[in-house]
Amino acid sequence: MNPSVLPVPDYGAPATKAPDRLLTAEQIAFFQENGYLSVDSVMPEAEIPSVRAIYDRLFNEDRAITDGDLYDLSGVKEKGRKEAIPQILQPGKYAPELLETQLVANLKAMMKQLLGPETRMVGDHAINKPPRSNAATPWHQDEAYWDPAKEYSSLSVWVPLQPATRLNGCMCFVPGSHRAEVVPHQPIGNNPLIPGLEVVPGAFDLEKVVACELPAGGATFHRERMLHFTAGNRSDDFRRAYIVVGAASEKPRAVARHFPWKERQAAAQAAAKK
Repeated sequence: MNPSVLPVPDYGAPATKAPDRLLTAEQIAFFQENGYLSVDSVMPEAEIPSVRAIYDRLFNEDRAITDGDLYDLSGVKEKGRKEAIPQILQPGKYAPELLETQLVANLKAMMKQLLGPETRMVGDHAINKPPRSNAATPWHQDEAYWDPAKEYSSLSVWVPLQPATRLNGCMCFVPGSHRAEVVPHQPIGNNPLIPGLEVVPGAFDLEKVVACELPAGGATFHRERMLHFTAGNRSDDFRRAYIVVGAASEKPRAVARHFPWKERQAAAQAAAKK
């Protein structure tokens, strides 16, 4: 398999299976009010081991194949250097069977419930936090990574493939923060060569935090401006999370804005290639 010629999957294609579970009216109302939602089960329990096996293969046996889309979320990618927070972009490109699962069929239906019938899956990624690690995914808003010239209506779904707890880094949110604008961010550690972002200290009140512990195969859903965070993994096992992104709309903004943190990262990466 030559990864350079692998096509990007048609993430927006209709699901190959009918959903076997949907969100309730109460869950939808909670999401609209708070900007996030925690659900204990979004996939059949019998499917969890097979999805987890695909996931582990991508980070291990297939690493030579996935390397072009494998990054360290919290550090600079360097040959021979072990990633603190390994992340694969578009795992569905390397394992298209992921997109044929009941999990993805259910998530496509649930995202439509939350954002409207025009909502489409637009991508996926996987974050595999190593055991006994203090490396956190800092507080951030997803939209801070995106094109500042566009207006988005989107959400992300975070699915743990083992129980997600405070010990291994479950998702944490600031309820209602999805109503805020994109707050100032910086590259993690203020190093523009690092791809990950973090909220500039003091840019937002982080006191009203909710931690969402989940069983394997559960999920959290959150809007594009929701402030969220996961702590380091202090357990003895990897903390596997499969993330799906959905979008209802993406259009040019009426008022221009700039994300100086993205401009810094682009300039630093261009200079590093010289």
